[in-house]
Amino acid sequence: MSSKLAAAPSRAGTGRAKAILKDDRRAAFWFLLPSFLGLTIFLLVPLAASLVLSFTNWQLIGQSKFVGWRNYVNLISLDPSFWQVLRNTFHFTIEYLVLNIVISVTMAVWISNLRWGKSFFRLIFFLPTFTPLIGSAIVWLLIFTPGGFADFIFSTLHLPIPNLLTSPDLALQAIVIVSLWSGFGYNLLLFGAALEAIPQSYLDAAAIDGASSWQRFWRIKLPLISPTLFFGTVMTAITSLQVFDQVYALTRGGPGSATATLGFSIYRTGFAAYKMGYASAIAWVLFVIIMALTILQLRVQRRWVHYDL
Repeated sequence: MSSKLAAAPSRAGTGRAKAILKDDRRAAFWFLLPSFLGLTIFLLVPLAASLVLSFTNWQLIGQSKFVGWRNYVNLISLDPSFWQVLRNTFHFTIEYLVLNIVISVTMAVWISNLRWGKSFFRLIFFLPTFTPLIGSAIVWLLIFTPGGFADFIFSTLHLPIPNLLTSPDLALQAIVIVSLWSGFGYNLLLFGAALEAIPQSYLDAAAIDGASSWQRFWRIKLPLISPTLFFGTVMTAITSLQVFDQVYALTRGGPGSATATLGFSIYRTGFAAYKMGYASAIAWVLFVIIMALTILQLRVQRRWVHYDL
């Protein structure tokens, strides 16, 4: 009899718990629904539509026709500019990625060792990140224009004045410079926060054991910030592969196709030549490249990402 009386409250408690859990799930559903609808309408639907368009010859006006893999075949085997654009994209990505990470880590370590002014310098270097890329690129365009501030600096130093934006060899370097100015502040802040999270006791113990500043950085700081470093590397690689604003504002892909990237090629093909189907195929090639690179980085992270010493 007593066991039955004890079981009754237990069943009642279980029933209340299930009711509460059901109410929580219902509430969670309604809270998540707006975000899910926004994700579906503004991301998943356009993504699926672009995939469908990549198999058509749609040109904004008139009816579209299904052409199968023709856009992809033409892009890879018949389009003479595609491989030049691909080389430009990888050239920019590799150069920008390496310089961004090296400069960001170097500046973050320097700032973390300061006795005062840490917040000031982080703010100063992070401010360009807030500046719209198109706006900052236009300012840099005025700097690089013949007779502009860059020419003044070269003439003051009695150096040959290069035509940065009209030289096929230098135009891409100008875009890298502009991108670094506006982009490295984010990683600097990210790496700085990771450095500040390192326990001071680790560094003090290493100093007592006779480790130099370089050894403390290489053996303690760098391994402990490697997860953050990996995240910054992946995100920087993804954004650099999609570079567009700087190219559009500074060179329009010129001179010739010396600075045309995949992102700019998508714009030029879709919104200048009105070949939306072909532009969608280029976009999906870019998507595959980004996914492949990200998967590769995730696979090799075990070799250099450390979560403890």
